[in-house]
Amino acid sequence: MSTGLADNVRKYRRTAGLNQEGLAEAAGLSLSTVRKAEQGGHVSMDTMAALAGALGVPTSALFASEAPKSVVGPHDEANRRYLAELRRALMPPLGLCAPLSEPGEAEAPSVVRQGVQDGHALYQADRYDAVAKRLPPLLRSSEAAVATLTGDEKRHAMIARAHALLLTGKYLTQVRQYDMAYYALAEAIRLARETGRNQLAATGVVGLCWLLLRQDRFDESEQLAAQTAAEAEPRMSEAKAAQLAVWGELWLRVAAAARRNNQPDVAQHARRTAATAAGALEREHTRFPAHWGAFGPVTAEAKAVEDLALTGDARGVLRRADDGPLSSRATKNLGRLTTNNWGRHRLDVAHAYVLLGSHQDAMDELTHLRETAGVWLTHQPMARRVMGSVLKTRKRTLTHDMRSMAAHLGITG
Repeated sequence: MSTGLADNVRKYRRTAGLNQEGLAEAAGLSLSTVRKAEQGGHVSMDTMAALAGALGVPTSALFASEAPKSVVGPHDEANRRYLAELRRALMPPLGLCAPLSEPGEAEAPSVVRQGVQDGHALYQADRYDAVAKRLPPLLRSSEAAVATLTGDEKRHAMIARAHALLLTGKYLTQVRQYDMAYYALAEAIRLARETGRNQLAATGVVGLCWLLLRQDRFDESEQLAAQTAAEAEPRMSEAKAAQLAVWGELWLRVAAAARRNNQPDVAQHARRTAATAAGALEREHTRFPAHWGAFGPVTAEAKAVEDLALTGDARGVLRRADDGPLSSRATKNLGRLTTNNWGRHRLDVAHAYVLLGSHQDAMDELTHLRETAGVWLTHQPMARRVMGSVLKTRKRTLTHDMRSMAAHLGITG
């Protein structure tokens, strides 16, 4: 069955004067993969990026509007139940007069801000269940404070609520509840702007660009991040660490979107600008919600290595994975990546091992990530791709560890 994606690939291939064999060679893909794409089969985002690169068009040019596939299943039903309380607290029903929300007890803004810090520590520790339980009372108490306080106290309550909404958006994006995450981040940005906290709003934009990336909205993510970075650019000689960090994070979002959208020149410029911000910081800086995550020389280098992974340069990934700012000696002086960024980096390493046929090395990376961030790992499509490749290409009988990892990641068959 033909699809919009299939039609677009075929159209641009013919415009480029290529047959299927020529496109496969130019994209570094197998002929069967190109045929699959043109026959309407499912292909990965990496494959789409490779096709777009060979055809000389942005990856987004291959996208098409189509009826979505049904995703209803036991996991979706379970997620609806697990997140029911959070959904009620974040998105109460709206009537003609006021939201039909469950009453919360107003807390002082300082109490809400401390609750956000405690919740973020749990998020960083991979304790997602605990975060989900803490967020509803935080949202209700911060909403009640905004509704009952006046004057300057109300303004502080609005800022504290923006903090709670940023954490909510961060958690929901991580667990791929994108519509709820968008609502939380948009509300946080609105409150931050209303109270004149532009840097806090820029932090929300960093998170929103991450969400847009997760939804393959590359053009919008790149444009939003670049526009906000231009508006938030600090004076390098007098900039505070948090200002440099949020500015650098915005340029990381530009680079990530541009690289995925087959805009290598834009991505390279953005990486250089992010490296400038990281160099000015000299070491990793972490201070949520003054900025989104950790940022500094180590994070900038890890994201540059991610570019190599996206282009399929497995040897380049392994060459730089534990060298320079990412070496153990350097991280002692510069600071370590956040747990999530470190995990994402090691998944790139695991994927590189798979591409080179080093399945046991890939398994070692997955096993270590399971030991240190097991819950986080289950939310990573890249982990399932790596494990799926190991299962597909393994010639001998699967080991106990391989079967156990496949079960942990929900891979069956």
